[in-house]
Amino acid sequence: MEQTKETALDLAWGIREISKVIGRNERQTYHLCATGALPVRKVGNQWVAERGNLRRLFVEHAVQ
Repeated sequence: MEQTKETALDLAWGIREISKVIGRNERQTYHLCATGALPVRKVGNQWVAERGNLRRLFVEHAVQ
């Protein structure tokens, strides 16, 4: 199956990459991941998040 722009996932792997997306330091990001405050999953021993979901979360909070 060929991935199109609509089906391709833009994933951020690991605390370092996720922290860059959300503009927080790594310690804050780890806490947010571990407490369930971010839409992330643990795959093996790494956190992973879809960049679009992270951006939407912060945009929604900014608009409210």
